[in-house]
Amino acid sequence: MLQDQTSSDQLCPCQSGKPFNFCCGPAINGSRPAKTAEALMRSRYSAFFVGTVDYLIESTAPETRREEDRELLIEQSQITNWTQLTILEAQVGQSGDTEGQVSFEAHFESPDGNGILRETSRFRRDGERWYYVDGDLELILT
Repeated sequence: MLQDQTSSDQLCPCQSGKPFNFCCGPAINGSRPAKTAEALMRSRYSAFFVGTVDYLIESTAPETRREEDRELLIEQSQITNWTQLTILEAQVGQSGDTEGQVSFEAHFESPDGNGILRETSRFRRDGERWYYVDGDLELILT
């Protein structure tokens, strides 16, 4: 599915301005882990964008990972069109940190209506890998 929706010269869905294969692509395909909490958050947005559910589950902290989330993520990825990502704030979460927090807004379109997902996400680094732990969400329908 990943290759169907991205090409080597296509800009990354996370809107970094970099080509996908030099931005979030390596994290999603497993060839290079995200180096910061913000990079993991951007790669997760990109994974939602291209529908890479396995990466979304694998990049979630094991203690908050639930296998029943797989079906929900598959369904959401099939009906949701992510259109814009805006990073509001990133606190800590650099390569030497063990915890991080990123606030963002993700705009979307879906059959149920358009909206903005505003979230402050918490991340944890174990070894060389960052994981999404949880987040405080606000859903705004537009």
